[in-house]
Amino acid sequence: MLSASSPRLSVRPRPAPALRLPQRVLFLWAGALFVAGDAVFWLMFAAVLSTSGLATLDGAVHSFVVDSRSDPATGFLAGVSAVTSPTVMSVAGGLVAVVWAAWKRELWRPAILMGAMVLSVVLAAVIKLEVSRSRPPSSDFLLGPDDALSFPSGHTLGAAVFVSVLAYLLVSRSGTRTTAVLAYAGAALLTLLVAYSRLYLGYHWLTDVVASMGVALGVFGLAVFVDAVRYGRANPVGPPD
Repeated sequence: MLSASSPRLSVRPRPAPALRLPQRVLFLWAGALFVAGDAVFWLMFAAVLSTSGLATLDGAVHSFVVDSRSDPATGFLAGVSAVTSPTVMSVAGGLVAVVWAAWKRELWRPAILMGAMVLSVVLAAVIKLEVSRSRPPSSDFLLGPDDALSFPSGHTLGAAVFVSVLAYLLVSRSGTRTTAVLAYAGAALLTLLVAYSRLYLGYHWLTDVVASMGVALGVFGLAVFVDAVRYGRANPVGPPD
């Protein structure tokens, strides 16, 4: 029996186990993301070409968003759009990759992030040229003229790829189930915010931003697949850092 003067024994709660998925599970997730993203993009592409499906709502959604503008929202969403431009996202991806490589002394995962960012820029440019879709009326632009093509949204695509791939790389080795849910939820919310900012500011149609999210899902799935091939094992994913 412990006396009154004996030190109390304290039981420390065990930390939550790291979320380490088997290679086959990562392959399944990569395939699901790629197929889902591919389906979303081609559905939007077909809708735009045939002016059917979701494309029939483009004009109504544009008018509704333009009519709902307010000064506080305009200032906030203009800031969101400015800091998530393709140029800023590319620079941010490069800086994160360099810092990560220097701090962790590894090249593979920073290279995946940079590769995904480069691929998103190339895909956006190629698809824009192939589709050659015009933007909404320039009279609705809030941040000045922009004569670039509309489909897909480069802002939405770049931001979605950056936050989703970064979230995966951060939680796939040492994250817990809780941190993974929070990271991916945060990535999804930021993507939706950027997409809405492009609609609100008048530079894109609804199908533009939805198509961008589809392309981003495909790039994300490809990034997961490449990482699983490199670090995957039959049991936990990847060697310890």
